[in-house]
Amino acid sequence: MEATSGDPSGHPLAALIGGPRGAIESMLPPVVFVAIYLATSSNLTAAVISALFIGLVLAGLRLSRGERPVRVVGALLVVVLAATVAYYTGSAVAYFWPLVLANVASAMAFAFSILIRWPLLGVIVGPITGTGMRWRKDPDLLKAYAKASWLWVLLNVVRAAVQVPLIQGEDLWALAAVRPIFYVMVIGVVFWSWRIIKKSLPADHPGIRSPRIPT
Repeated sequence: MEATSGDPSGHPLAALIGGPRGAIESMLPPVVFVAIYLATSSNLTAAVISALFIGLVLAGLRLSRGERPVRVVGALLVVVLAATVAYYTGSAVAYFWPLVLANVASAMAFAFSILIRWPLLGVIVGPITGTGMRWRKDPDLLKAYAKASWLWVLLNVVRAAVQVPLIQGEDLWALAAVRPIFYVMVIGVVFWSWRIIKKSLPADHPGIRSPRIPT
């Protein structure tokens, strides 16, 4: 199996973490929203405008780096939807309900993809490794990606479950504080995803960059 030593940023699963920049980008809009809301004595309009501004700036930076427009728009839409829900409900904690729904939708998407034998982890990692979707023709890789994808189902379920009682308790500080914890959880899930993939493949398998297609 292929070696995993060397620069960790070159690992095919590293793109799922996003690095420090990805951490900041994922945490910044909700943290800014909460910080502005509390700093301005519960000025919801200021908080919403700040979150939207940060979302637009991050979207522009992502586009300038050549990221896929679909991914950029998707991230921006989550911020816009969260800000819109908060504004029209008049509730700051309502900002986080769309984030919870996004976690639930992600969990369902990963689970469904496994059931239809198109595990999303493989769909994401395949193009990164340069194999496209050829991994689906490799029974061992298909099974490995399916097993590892269940971790992502669990991750999203846990993130949703953690946020719901905090929203119900209107604990804005805690909702902001769990963002770094969620990022650490993603790092852990990426690590264990790779461990599961490695353990699931036979010892003589050439690795994820070399699908072994039966003839």
